[in-house]
Amino acid sequence: MAARWLRVALLVAALLLMALSLMASPLMASPVAAACPQWASEHAEKQLTELGQRLQDWNLAYRRDGSSPVSDDIYDQARADYRQWSSCFPEVVDRLPSPRLGAMLLPSLSTTLNHPVVHTGLNKAATDGEVAVWLARHAPTWVQPKVDGVAVTLVYRRGQLVQLISRGDGRTGQDWTRHAEVIAAVPQQLDVSRFDNANAEQLVVQGELYQRLAGHRQQQEGTAGARSRVAGWMAREQLTPDIGRQIGLFAWGWPTGPEAMDERLAGLAQLGFEDVRRFSVPLEGFASAAHWRRQWYTSPLPFATDGVVLHAATRPSGRHWLPQPPDWALAWKYPAREVLAQVRDIEFSIGRTGRITPVAKLYPVEVDGRTLRRVGLGSLDHWRALDLLPGDQAIIETAGLIIPQIKSVAWRGEPRYSVQAPLAEDYHPLSCWHPEPGCGQQFLARLDWLSGGSALQLRGIGPATWRRLVNAGLVQGLLDWRKLNAGQLARLTGVGQQRAQAILISFDEAQQRSFEQWLIALGAPPLPNGHGLTTWSALQQRSAEQWKRYPGVGEVTAKRWMQFVSDPEVQTLAAILADDGVVGFAPPTHTGCMEFEQCL
Repeated sequence: MAARWLRVALLVAALLLMALSLMASPLMASPVAAACPQWASEHAEKQLTELGQRLQDWNLAYRRDGSSPVSDDIYDQARADYRQWSSCFPEVVDRLPSPRLGAMLLPSLSTTLNHPVVHTGLNKAATDGEVAVWLARHAPTWVQPKVDGVAVTLVYRRGQLVQLISRGDGRTGQDWTRHAEVIAAVPQQLDVSRFDNANAEQLVVQGELYQRLAGHRQQQEGTAGARSRVAGWMAREQLTPDIGRQIGLFAWGWPTGPEAMDERLAGLAQLGFEDVRRFSVPLEGFASAAHWRRQWYTSPLPFATDGVVLHAATRPSGRHWLPQPPDWALAWKYPAREVLAQVRDIEFSIGRTGRITPVAKLYPVEVDGRTLRRVGLGSLDHWRALDLLPGDQAIIETAGLIIPQIKSVAWRGEPRYSVQAPLAEDYHPLSCWHPEPGCGQQFLARLDWLSGGSALQLRGIGPATWRRLVNAGLVQGLLDWRKLNAGQLARLTGVGQQRAQAILISFDEAQQRSFEQWLIALGAPPLPNGHGLTTWSALQQRSAEQWKRYPGVGEVTAKRWMQFVSDPEVQTLAAILADDGVVGFAPPTHTGCMEFEQCL
């Protein structure tokens, strides 16, 4: 009775964790993964044809040289996309000239064999909460690393290996038996004398052929192309002894063996498959599973992994399996290091200094529990080097990065749509002092900088407030806000009397800011430690040579200061501040300061 109540309590706790996970996870809250694209039939045919061709090209590359132009993460996502799009547009798939997804297996010269026991595949957990619920429902449980390789069936009759079969579609696979004797990790003979007659007659092992990698840390190195490399090797007509030595076997399944996990592991170890017992751990709940998932993700292992596999302590005999994911095992994968995303549009962000940053707007894609809709492209030069345009499929790198970045273009859309970028020569630190056509972004960025913590520190004044003021025509110059009254502010949508008074108080506080803060607000070039920022009049009299006497001020900074103080727009703003009595801008009350050092 106590055990029953404990199990109920664990299930309730797991359901609560799942609910919290769902609320916090954009992956589950958003229809990104499940929704069908809203495409016309002609566009769907174009997309499926293009993706199908890419998959074929990548498969051929696997066979030709044992490597792939893309990572396993990208390949897996492309296949998943093809599968989803095919289910969304079955009428399109029926008339496609390219192969169906089921036919997009690794090309091989091998014949096809039936599996004596089907390969089931695995369901994949989407959230921590889903994992917690599964563990509570199936306790006691075990965990193994999810070795990233190529799944196979080994068939032994009276202890002698007679077949090595690729996973294929789960029911049938390629005959790879010719490679078995070259792969040292695949036993040619088993001692089955201690087992029952059925296993002695025919013993079936399922496992993963993997590339041996000494001290491989998944978090740092990813899959390193290991799975695609093994797939390419196995698709060849013959293996060399050197390649055979590079292939290992992780025997994770014995369908004809005991139903209890511990007995099955002991039996596999007796047969010579010791690794699987060494990497199988009994669990004590979600925290234990999370620990081992993290441990195998960060620690050195002899193979690449892409997650962990959770197992119930018992499972039914292989005689009852179907070629579909069972309930008694669950995959909990690691975050993808790369994702595939289609570019919807290219936009350009223009900052305060005139820097132009291209931004790729994406059709929503899942990245580590978040929904990604846009990615910065750094600079115009980098964007042009990528040659990235709407309709292109981009590879987005996520591993080890706080902000995802576009790594490369997987393939380009057809037809290609041109994008007109802003002219770089039109934007610089002294452009766009008013919201004229083409200047809206830079002017708003100037206002946002002016009110920020590095400048005037105007409390409660941010981009939304400035946008309202500019759109209402109340701010058309950088200092127009200083002449506004409560009535003008209160008439703005979403402001009202109370908010208007708060805005005015913030504006009034600017009068008390220092000369240095006002220079920063106007966009003055940076100066180490603020040396020499005395009065506006003194700055106007300073020569380039005098600027360069300060530590950290070279030719470039001196030139920028000379351009800043002589710019007509800046001089107009300085005159406004002088008329308003702002410290440092009022004209000098005496003359005769001729030497640079005397003006400090």
